[in-house]
Amino acid sequence: MNYLRDLLKNIDKTLLILPVIFAAISVVIIGSTSYDQGFQITRDITVQLIAFFLGAIAICVILLIDYKTFESMERILYIGSILLLLAVYVPGLGKEQFGSNGWINLGPLDLQPSEIVKITFILCFSRYLCRKREALLTFKGIILAAAYFMPFVFLVLIEPDLGNAVVLFVIAAVMIYAAGVKYKLFAQIAGAGIISLPIIYRFMESHQKDRIDAFLNPDNLSLPGNYQVWNSKVAIGSGGLFGKGLFEGTQKSLKFLPVQESDFIFSVIVEELGFIGGAAIVGLYTIFLYRLVKIADNAKDLYGSLIVTGILTMFGFQIFENIAMTMGLMPVTGITLPFISYGGSSVLTNMIALGLVLNVGIRSKVINF
Repeated sequence: MNYLRDLLKNIDKTLLILPVIFAAISVVIIGSTSYDQGFQITRDITVQLIAFFLGAIAICVILLIDYKTFESMERILYIGSILLLLAVYVPGLGKEQFGSNGWINLGPLDLQPSEIVKITFILCFSRYLCRKREALLTFKGIILAAAYFMPFVFLVLIEPDLGNAVVLFVIAAVMIYAAGVKYKLFAQIAGAGIISLPIIYRFMESHQKDRIDAFLNPDNLSLPGNYQVWNSKVAIGSGGLFGKGLFEGTQKSLKFLPVQESDFIFSVIVEELGFIGGAAIVGLYTIFLYRLVKIADNAKDLYGSLIVTGILTMFGFQIFENIAMTMGLMPVTGITLPFISYGGSSVLTNMIALGLVLNVGIRSKVINF
């Protein structure tokens, strides 16, 4: 008990405060998207609060377990993750939602396996990279590492869930680089990947090609997604410096913004709270990511550092992609804004990820008895 108490003295208090702030912002803005003559506690808000509560419990449980314990669970985590992704195809269990077969029906709640798997993937891939660190110095080693993570990407991609498939791919790429691969070799493989993009495009599903075509032709409002992005940019532009006022957004209230409680929630924030509000959100995320960088740098071993690096990449890419897509700077992929967008699975995953980061952080410092 004294050991645990001493460990908790090392906890990053900033990373405990920020999720509370994000939760408050999330509830208020989700409430704004359904605002009608007064603030109401809707089902979306209830689900969001439950997810944060369960996430807080998950953090407490995770802190009790030394993250090194997960090293011996690589095979279990790998196989379990693949089975969880395949569970969406089990009749009576899998559920189609938002055009994707990526959900599991749990009665009152729906679970999105691709969200949870981002965490289990980071844990097992961190262990793999530690085991194969020497092999990563060769081209063959990197190809084998790609063969290790590609089943995850493929199973998420065919759901179809292009957004989370891209997130997994980016996480894996950054983790491989962080594991110590030679820069020149990494750059060569990255270059080959970029050159192969036109070939990859040819094998994409039609709706995935539509997203790319829409991004490359933003002025063509007949292409899927461009009309929504155009309205998003109108909402952001009309917010000005200080916004139209909380609950007073017109693009939002007239339902011009699509999926405004989730994918385009940043557009709602800027329309109602202006550039100042949007900048404040970006500032909070910057502090959040900086704290993760510090914990990754100070981790006591490579395994812990890779776990935090993977989670840092997950958060960083999702924040960038979500905000950028609302401005037409990135293709629309359905990636949520961490901690703020509506989504029980997303919030719970984010909280579990935060718990793992805090776990590595409290065990990175020497405890004197």
